[in-house]
Amino acid sequence: MTSTAFSWTALVDVAALADALQQGGARVLDARATASTAVRVVDARFSLGDPQSGAQAYAQGHLPGALYADLNRDLADMGKRGQGRHPLPDSADFAARLGQWGIAPETRVVVYDAGDGSMAAARLWWLLRLIGHRRVAVLDGGLAAWQAAGLALTAEVPQVPALPPYPGQFDRSQIASAGEVAARLKHAPGWLLDARAGERFRGEVEPLDPIAGHVPGAVNRPFALNVHDGRLRPAADLQAALRPLIGTHDPGQVVLMCGSGVTACHLLLAMEVAGLHGARIYADSWSGWVSDSSRPVATGP
Repeated sequence: MTSTAFSWTALVDVAALADALQQGGARVLDARATASTAVRVVDARFSLGDPQSGAQAYAQGHLPGALYADLNRDLADMGKRGQGRHPLPDSADFAARLGQWGIAPETRVVVYDAGDGSMAAARLWWLLRLIGHRRVAVLDGGLAAWQAAGLALTAEVPQVPALPPYPGQFDRSQIASAGEVAARLKHAPGWLLDARAGERFRGEVEPLDPIAGHVPGAVNRPFALNVHDGRLRPAADLQAALRPLIGTHDPGQVVLMCGSGVTACHLLLAMEVAGLHGARIYADSWSGWVSDSSRPVATGP
C-alpha cells in the first residue's frame, strides 16, 4: 500500500496505518518496542445495548497488535453519581491505565471501533488529548474499513510491558461544567451543540435517560450527519455544515454535548477535522443535566 501522510492528531486512514505497521515490522508490533518507536493500536468497540459485546468481538478478532479499551471500565468511572451515564474517570486512574497499555508521551496511538469512531474511539481520542497527548488519531472507518481493504485480523492478545503512569493530568479547562452551561442559557444560539439524534433532541423519544428533551437554546447536530459510508466527510464539507451552526461564536467558545459525553467527542473530532479548533465537551451531557430536576428542559425543534 502507498502511505498517506497524516498528522497523528485527528484521523488516520487504513493505508497509512497499514504502512506504519508494515514499515515498523516486528519493531512496531513487538511488545519490547520502546515508547518512542511504538505504534499502540487500541480497539474501543462498544455497544450501549450489549456492554460485553465489544470485548467479545475483540477476542474473536482485532487489528494486529491492538489492545482493548472498555468504555465502562477504562474510559469512564461508573461509580460516580450525578455526572451522567458515563462519568469521566479520575485523571490519575486514566494515567495509570495508559501506562499499563505502554503509552508514553512519545507513543503514536491509533484508536478504532467497529466503524465511524463514535462508539467509542473518539472518546478515547478525546481523553488522550485531555491528558495532554497529541500523537493520537482515530482510524477513519474503523475495523469495517480495515476489513474492506482486505487486511487481516488476529485473535492474538499482545503482551505490552507496562510503563509508569502517564506523566500528565486532565486539563479541566477543556471540560464545560453544568454551572457554565446554566450560566450561558440566554446566550445567542450556536454556543451549545447537541450531537444526539433529532428525535431524542426534540423529546419525541428517549430510550436511555429518564427525561426527554434538550437544554434550552441548544442547536442539534446529530453526529451521524458528519459521516458518509462509515467515514468522516471531507473537511470542506464538515466546515460548510458546522460553521453556520455556531454563527458568530468563536469555535473556542463552543460547547458540545450528547447523551452521556461519548458521541459529543465524535462531534469534536469532526470540528477539529473541519478546522474549527478549540470546542469543549460538557462531559455530563444530557444524562447529567437531567439528574438535577431544577434545571430547565426544552422540547421540540
